[in-house]
Amino acid sequence: MTPSNRFIPAFGLGNPHLQTLWGPLWRPTTHIERQRERLWLEDGDFLDLDWHGPHDAQAPLVLVLHGLTGSSNSPYVAGLQKALAAQGWASAALNWRGCSGEPNLLARSYHSGASEDLAAAIAHLHAKRPLAPLYAVGYSLGGNVLLKHLGETGEASGLQGAAAVSVPFRLDQCADRIGLGFSRVYQKHFMREMLAYIRVKQRRFLQDGRADGLKTLEALGSLEKMRTFWDFDGRVTAPLHGFLSAEDYYRRASSRYYLGAIRTPTLIIQAADDPFVFAHSLPEASELSACTEFELLAKGGHVGFVDGSLRRPGYYLERRIPQWLAAQHR
Repeated sequence: MTPSNRFIPAFGLGNPHLQTLWGPLWRPTTHIERQRERLWLEDGDFLDLDWHGPHDAQAPLVLVLHGLTGSSNSPYVAGLQKALAAQGWASAALNWRGCSGEPNLLARSYHSGASEDLAAAIAHLHAKRPLAPLYAVGYSLGGNVLLKHLGETGEASGLQGAAAVSVPFRLDQCADRIGLGFSRVYQKHFMREMLAYIRVKQRRFLQDGRADGLKTLEALGSLEKMRTFWDFDGRVTAPLHGFLSAEDYYRRASSRYYLGAIRTPTLIIQAADDPFVFAHSLPEASELSACTEFELLAKGGHVGFVDGSLRRPGYYLERRIPQWLAAQHR
């Protein structure tokens, strides 16, 4: 696939790292009013959903999925919810387990293949608003989970359309890529956040007397000397979530292996200069199902796609995704 120049980065933000860092470091906060709802899961844990937009039985509804160490407060989530509301659509931003500002109740957490939690959220939204056409948008880890779910469920995805952005299609290769060059800065940040997530949970379990959960976390051993995704996923993600190893987790959770089975209209937006993803990790056209539109842009970084100017930045994703979803809805 040849990268297109459909997206033109803001002058001064042509570098992929500046695109990637703009949202978390320099984008002003998007203030929107939301209502939080707690969804209890069958295993006794919970997911928190943050609702925005019209409280209307028939208004199209979009489930928004954040990325690794993000939340419903991530700039790209709130920005999309505001843009959707502007066209009369409702949205619910999902916080993966433990990401809503409160530790989740089980030793397990969330990961790049947690499609069972996504399926539970989709079923819940259908029950909550049975007349609303339902769509989903996932970013990075959330995009990987979304594509995996679409491939696993085929025609029974529960969604009328889906969009995935900056997807780590091959988790093993992305774990290698993020350890190279400047991308090690991102790796260090993610590792710090993921280890803090485990330590906060350990303290909470100790405080609440959750002996079983505490025992499971203590069985992981020392959290010291973990530097890479391979370290963390081998020593934490795999044992907590029933995988044999980091390799087993990466193989079973990577969305690239599920793409051909997708039967829901799907838009994938990816930048050729994404500092988390090798070019050879991107799927070939032959791997995509007929209902998938792959938009490979020359620039954009990882969940960046900031255009306009530094004084008046624009957000390509927040124009393109609502526009594409509206086209599916007609």
